[in-house]
Amino acid sequence: MHNMLETIAANPSLRILRRALEIAGLEERLTMTGPHTFFAPSDAAFDRLNLEELLVDRPRLTEILRYHLVSEQRHTRELDVVIVDTLLTEQGKSLSVYFDENNVMIDNAHIVEGNIECTNGLIHIIDNVFLPQHSGWYETLA
Repeated sequence: MHNMLETIAANPSLRILRRALEIAGLEERLTMTGPHTFFAPSDAAFDRLNLEELLVDRPRLTEILRYHLVSEQRHTRELDVVIVDTLLTEQGKSLSVYFDENNVMIDNAHIVEGNIECTNGLIHIIDNVFLPQHSGWYETLA
């Protein structure tokens, strides 16, 4: 079993994320002892953003990537039944956990591949990039 950084580096659908982590200087953070949960945007998720603009703005990129890291381990089974309704990120803001048409949503994303075990936590691959400036904005009200 590998740590989070090694797991990301070995996954061909996370190449942009790997490059972004290097630019942001967060590689070492994903090798540290956990347990952590990292919501890893796929390459397709990054393709929805202006990637060139994002990759040259290191402070913004770092803030966005830290918004994907939670300092506790959360399996999808905990999220599927909404045991928690928010997850505090290392960036300092919380991710919203809610149901949208019977699918669990984490902020603006679905988990497309979950519970990828690493030596220091779990990775969930998601279909969108979380943006801290929209924290909580995605949650629907009953």
